[in-house]
Amino acid sequence: MFDLELMSILLPALAAGILVLSTHIVLGRQVLKRGIIFIDLAIAQVAALGAIVAHMDHRLEDMPFANVWMPALFALAGAGFIAWLAKRMAGELEAMIGCFYVLSAVAAMLLLANDPHGAELLKQLMSGQILWVSWSQLILPAVVYSLVLLAIFLRPQMLDGAGFYLLFALVITLSVELVGVYLVFSTLILPALALNKYRGKGRLFYAYLVGLLGYVLGLVLSATLDLPSGAAIVATLAVSALVIRFVLSKVSPQATESEILPKHHA
Repeated sequence: MFDLELMSILLPALAAGILVLSTHIVLGRQVLKRGIIFIDLAIAQVAALGAIVAHMDHRLEDMPFANVWMPALFALAGAGFIAWLAKRMAGELEAMIGCFYVLSAVAAMLLLANDPHGAELLKQLMSGQILWVSWSQLILPAVVYSLVLLAIFLRPQMLDGAGFYLLFALVITLSVELVGVYLVFSTLILPALALNKYRGKGRLFYAYLVGLLGYVLGLVLSATLDLPSGAAIVATLAVSALVIRFVLSKVSPQATESEILPKHHA
């Protein structure tokens, strides 16, 4: 049975997951539509690189909110670079984004090579520490995510233009801080992939259901079996996506391959 102390840990973690899902479901659909799957890994890795740079320079690390604005600057610069690539190298965009991700990951490893706490910091940025999220850490993401969702609601065409990259960078920066790179990628792609061929009603509802089931089951497994929370949630997200995709394929109309081919946008 869960005791009150355990619930006090799980509830903020679940709230963090719901916050991340609130924006990533919408943005993940756009990522699949554009066919730029690596963009979330690339921007998340660049944001993590910004956090590492702040950690390496004690003057920066001691500045107020350096753990937020430094990753944000790196993520915005990375998003701007990818937006530039989208206009000039559309046919090779996915390959270029993949290379960008690898170079950012290598840069992070090189920067931390001689840091005695480097391995732990890198693990924290990749896998996250969602179980140790506090309520106070959720305030800024809640405000920013609400503004992003409001902007998308008022001007949905933003997702089809270069504004998508700006929104994406802002969201990913805060998400990496909350849940880590691996969960950011999984939350963006797995629910969107589960519904990629579904053409019935309630696509958003089912996408959020995939995400919510994944986070709830992952947190419960992590707490009861003493498993790494990030890895457990990624695994349960994958299982939830597969189950929902299979069930919907049996009861609802599905898109053809030609209907789901990615479309690149400037």
